[in-house]
Amino acid sequence: MEEIILQVQPREGIGKSKNKALRTTGFIPAIVYAQGKKSEPLMMGTSDFVRLIHQHHIESVVLTLRFKDSSDKKSKDMACLVKEIQYDPVKGDVIHVDFNEISLTKAIKVNVGVAAKGDAFGVKQDGGVLEHLLWQIEVECLPTQIPEQIEVDVTNLKIGDTIHIKDITPPAGVKIINNPDDIVLSVVPPTKEEVLVAPVEGEEKAEPEVIKEKKEVPAEEGEEQEPKEKAKEK
Repeated sequence: MEEIILQVQPREGIGKSKNKALRTTGFIPAIVYAQGKKSEPLMMGTSDFVRLIHQHHIESVVLTLRFKDSSDKKSKDMACLVKEIQYDPVKGDVIHVDFNEISLTKAIKVNVGVAAKGDAFGVKQDGGVLEHLLWQIEVECLPTQIPEQIEVDVTNLKIGDTIHIKDITPPAGVKIINNPDDIVLSVVPPTKEEVLVAPVEGEEKAEPEVIKEKKEVPAEEGEEQEPKEKAKEK
Protein backbone atom coordinates (compact mmCIF):
# COMPACT_ATOMS: atom_id res chain seq x y z
CA MET A 1 0.00 0.00 0.00
CA GLU A 2 1.31 3.42 -0.95
CA GLU A 3 1.77 5.64 2.08
CA ILE A 4 0.03 8.99 1.58
CA ILE A 5 1.26 11.53 4.09
CA LEU A 6 -0.59 14.72 4.97
CA GLN A 7 1.16 17.24 7.18
CA VAL A 8 -1.18 18.62 9.88
CA GLN A 9 -0.93 20.80 12.96
CA PRO A 10 -2.90 20.89 16.22
CA ARG A 11 -5.60 23.54 16.18
CA GLU A 12 -6.41 25.66 19.21
CA GLY A 13 -9.89 27.03 19.57
CA ILE A 14 -13.00 26.17 17.63
CA GLY A 15 -15.91 28.13 16.24
CA LYS A 16 -16.97 29.85 13.04
CA SER A 17 -14.90 33.00 13.54
CA LYS A 18 -11.66 31.10 14.24
CA ASN A 19 -12.26 28.69 11.36
CA LYS A 20 -12.90 31.60 9.00
CA ALA A 21 -9.66 33.23 10.10
CA LEU A 22 -7.77 29.99 9.42
CA ARG A 23 -9.15 29.74 5.91
CA THR A 24 -8.07 33.28 5.08
CA THR A 25 -4.48 32.33 5.97
CA GLY A 26 -4.40 29.27 3.70
CA PHE A 27 -5.45 26.52 6.13
CA ILE A 28 -8.42 24.16 6.33
CA PRO A 29 -9.85 23.39 9.78
CA ALA A 30 -10.45 19.70 10.47
CA ILE A 31 -11.09 17.22 13.25
CA VAL A 32 -10.17 13.60 13.93
CA TYR A 33 -12.64 11.21 15.59
CA ALA A 34 -11.38 8.06 17.28
CA GLN A 35 -13.30 5.35 19.12
CA GLY A 36 -12.85 5.68 22.87
CA LYS A 37 -10.79 8.86 22.50
CA LYS A 38 -11.46 12.55 22.62
CA SER A 39 -11.81 14.19 19.21
CA GLU A 40 -8.76 16.16 18.13
CA PRO A 41 -9.02 19.49 16.24
CA LEU A 42 -6.35 20.13 13.64
CA MET A 43 -5.53 22.22 10.60
CA MET A 44 -3.75 21.54 7.31
CA GLY A 45 -2.57 23.49 4.31
CA THR A 46 -5.32 24.09 1.75
CA SER A 47 -3.01 23.44 -1.20
CA ASP A 48 -1.75 20.16 0.35
CA PHE A 49 -5.23 18.72 0.81
CA VAL A 50 -6.59 19.91 -2.56
CA ARG A 51 -3.58 18.30 -4.28
CA LEU A 52 -4.46 14.95 -2.68
CA ILE A 53 -8.07 15.28 -3.84
CA HIS A 54 -6.86 15.63 -7.42
CA GLN A 55 -4.38 12.75 -7.16
CA HIS A 56 -6.48 10.12 -5.35
CA HIS A 57 -10.00 8.92 -4.73
CA ILE A 58 -9.59 10.67 -1.40
CA GLU A 59 -12.52 9.06 0.44
CA SER A 60 -11.28 5.50 -0.08
CA VAL A 61 -7.55 5.79 0.65
CA VAL A 62 -5.73 5.61 3.97
CA LEU A 63 -4.08 8.90 4.88
CA THR A 64 -1.20 9.15 7.32
CA LEU A 65 -1.77 12.36 9.25
CA ARG A 66 1.62 13.55 10.45
CA PHE A 67 1.31 15.84 13.45
CA LYS A 68 4.10 18.22 14.37
CA ASP A 69 4.22 20.39 17.44
CA SER A 70 5.22 24.05 17.42
CA SER A 71 8.88 23.23 18.19
CA ASP A 72 8.98 20.94 15.11
CA LYS A 73 11.05 18.41 17.06
CA LYS A 74 8.42 15.77 17.74
CA SER A 75 5.90 14.20 15.44
CA LYS A 76 3.29 11.47 15.58
CA ASP A 77 1.52 9.62 12.80
CA MET A 78 -2.15 8.67 12.71
CA ALA A 79 -3.79 6.41 10.11
CA CYS A 80 -7.12 7.92 9.06
CA LEU A 81 -9.91 7.79 6.51
CA VAL A 82 -11.81 10.82 5.31
CA LYS A 83 -15.26 10.76 6.89
CA GLU A 84 -16.75 13.91 5.38
CA ILE A 85 -15.63 16.89 3.32
CA GLN A 86 -17.62 20.10 3.59
CA TYR A 87 -17.62 22.51 0.65
CA ASP A 88 -18.60 26.14 0.34
CA PRO A 89 -22.04 26.07 -1.37
CA VAL A 90 -21.18 29.08 -3.56
CA LYS A 91 -17.45 28.92 -4.30
CA GLY A 92 -17.02 25.15 -3.99
CA ASP A 93 -13.91 25.50 -1.79
CA VAL A 94 -13.17 22.93 0.94
CA ILE A 95 -14.08 24.55 4.25
CA HIS A 96 -13.85 21.65 6.74
CA VAL A 97 -12.83 17.99 6.87
CA ASP A 98 -13.74 15.18 9.30
CA PHE A 99 -11.36 12.24 9.70
CA ASN A 100 -11.81 8.85 11.36
CA GLU A 101 -8.79 7.23 12.99
CA ILE A 102 -8.47 3.56 12.05
CA SER A 103 -6.42 0.51 12.99
CA LEU A 104 -4.34 -0.99 10.19
CA THR A 105 -4.92 -4.49 11.58
CA LYS A 106 -8.75 -4.45 11.67
CA ALA A 107 -11.05 -4.88 8.66
CA ILE A 108 -13.20 -1.89 7.74
CA LYS A 109 -15.99 -1.15 5.28
CA VAL A 110 -15.40 1.52 2.66
CA ASN A 111 -16.80 2.63 -0.71
CA VAL A 112 -14.59 2.09 -3.74
CA GLY A 113 -15.05 3.46 -7.24
CA VAL A 114 -15.89 1.22 -10.22
CA ALA A 115 -14.24 1.81 -13.61
CA ALA A 116 -15.19 0.21 -16.96
CA LYS A 117 -12.23 -1.30 -18.81
CA GLY A 118 -12.16 -1.76 -22.58
CA ASP A 119 -14.62 -1.01 -25.39
CA ALA A 120 -17.84 -3.01 -25.28
CA PHE A 121 -18.55 -5.04 -28.46
CA GLY A 122 -22.20 -3.93 -28.45
CA VAL A 123 -21.10 -0.30 -28.44
CA LYS A 124 -18.26 -0.55 -30.92
CA GLN A 125 -19.93 -2.85 -33.47
CA ASP A 126 -23.68 -2.34 -32.99
CA GLY A 127 -23.89 1.28 -31.86
CA GLY A 128 -25.28 0.46 -28.42
CA VAL A 129 -24.83 2.57 -25.30
CA LEU A 130 -22.87 1.52 -22.20
CA GLU A 131 -24.85 2.41 -19.09
CA HIS A 132 -22.87 2.77 -15.86
CA LEU A 133 -25.47 2.23 -13.14
CA LEU A 134 -23.30 1.74 -10.05
CA TRP A 135 -20.31 4.03 -9.71
CA GLN A 136 -19.25 2.88 -6.24
CA ILE A 137 -19.43 -0.42 -4.39
CA GLU A 138 -18.97 -1.14 -0.70
CA VAL A 139 -16.13 -3.46 0.25
CA GLU A 140 -14.73 -4.91 3.47
CA CYS A 141 -11.01 -5.45 3.93
CA LEU A 142 -7.96 -4.38 5.89
CA PRO A 143 -7.05 -0.71 5.41
CA THR A 144 -3.80 -1.80 3.78
CA GLN A 145 -5.74 -3.74 1.11
CA ILE A 146 -8.22 -1.07 0.00
CA PRO A 147 -8.12 -0.90 -3.82
CA GLU A 148 -8.07 2.60 -5.30
CA GLN A 149 -10.76 1.41 -7.71
CA ILE A 150 -12.17 -1.84 -9.10
CA GLU A 151 -11.88 -2.27 -12.87
CA VAL A 152 -14.55 -4.26 -14.73
CA ASP A 153 -13.80 -5.61 -18.21
CA VAL A 154 -16.69 -4.78 -20.56
CA THR A 155 -15.03 -5.84 -23.84
CA ASN A 156 -17.32 -8.82 -24.53
CA LEU A 157 -20.60 -7.14 -23.63
CA LYS A 158 -23.20 -7.24 -26.40
CA ILE A 159 -26.47 -5.31 -26.54
CA GLY A 160 -28.68 -6.63 -23.76
CA ASP A 161 -25.77 -7.94 -21.66
CA THR A 162 -25.32 -6.84 -18.04
CA ILE A 163 -22.71 -7.16 -15.34
CA HIS A 164 -23.97 -7.75 -11.80
CA ILE A 165 -22.11 -7.51 -8.50
CA LYS A 166 -21.88 -11.32 -8.44
CA ASP A 167 -19.99 -11.22 -11.77
CA ILE A 168 -17.14 -9.14 -10.31
CA THR A 169 -14.07 -10.85 -8.86
CA PRO A 170 -12.59 -8.54 -6.21
CA PRO A 171 -8.85 -8.43 -5.40
CA ALA A 172 -7.47 -10.89 -2.85
CA GLY A 173 -8.52 -10.05 0.71
CA VAL A 174 -11.41 -7.84 -0.44
CA LYS A 175 -15.07 -8.76 0.09
CA ILE A 176 -17.90 -6.97 -1.75
CA ILE A 177 -20.86 -6.09 0.50
CA ASN A 178 -23.46 -5.00 -2.09
CA ASN A 179 -26.44 -7.15 -3.11
CA PRO A 180 -25.10 -9.77 -5.58
CA ASP A 181 -27.98 -9.02 -7.99
CA ASP A 182 -27.28 -5.28 -8.22
CA ILE A 183 -26.54 -4.24 -11.81
CA VAL A 184 -23.25 -2.39 -12.27
CA LEU A 185 -22.96 -2.01 -16.05
CA SER A 186 -25.11 -2.85 -19.07
CA VAL A 187 -25.24 -2.28 -22.82
CA VAL A 188 -28.56 -1.03 -24.15
CA PRO A 189 -29.80 -0.46 -27.74
CA PRO A 190 -29.10 2.91 -29.33
CA THR A 191 -31.68 5.58 -28.70
CA LYS A 192 -33.81 6.33 -31.77
CA GLU A 193 -34.03 10.03 -32.50
CA GLU A 194 -37.09 11.48 -34.20
CA VAL A 195 -36.07 13.34 -37.36
CA LEU A 196 -37.87 16.64 -37.75
CA VAL A 197 -38.21 17.96 -41.33
CA ALA A 198 -37.52 21.67 -41.47
CA PRO A 199 -40.00 23.70 -43.55
CA VAL A 200 -38.73 25.05 -46.90
CA GLU A 201 -37.95 28.73 -46.71
CA GLY A 202 -40.70 30.81 -48.23
CA GLU A 203 -43.17 27.99 -48.17
CA GLU A 204 -46.07 28.55 -45.86
CA LYS A 205 -48.12 25.84 -44.35
CA ALA A 206 -51.40 25.60 -46.22
CA GLU A 207 -54.45 25.97 -44.08
CA PRO A 208 -57.92 24.91 -45.22
CA GLU A 209 -60.17 27.80 -46.06
CA VAL A 210 -63.20 27.89 -43.85
CA ILE A 211 -66.30 29.28 -45.51
CA LYS A 212 -68.80 30.44 -43.04
CA GLU A 213 -72.45 30.82 -44.06
CA LYS A 214 -73.85 34.14 -43.10
CA LYS A 215 -76.84 33.63 -40.93
CA GLU A 216 -79.57 36.10 -40.28
CA VAL A 217 -79.63 37.15 -36.72
CA PRO A 218 -83.17 37.39 -35.44
CA ALA A 219 -84.14 40.68 -33.89
CA GLU A 220 -83.98 40.84 -30.19
CA GLU A 221 -87.24 40.93 -28.34
CA GLY A 222 -88.59 44.50 -28.29
CA GLU A 223 -86.33 45.56 -31.17
CA GLU A 224 -87.86 46.56 -34.48
CA GLN A 225 -86.76 44.67 -37.62
CA GLU A 226 -86.10 46.64 -40.75
CA PRO A 227 -88.19 45.40 -43.73
CA LYS A 228 -86.23 43.74 -46.56
CA GLU A 229 -88.12 45.54 -49.35
CA LYS A 230 -89.88 48.89 -49.29
CA ALA A 231 -93.64 48.73 -49.82
CA LYS A 232 -94.77 49.91 -53.31
CA GLU A 233 -96.59 53.18 -53.26
CA LYS A 234 -100.07 52.92 -54.58
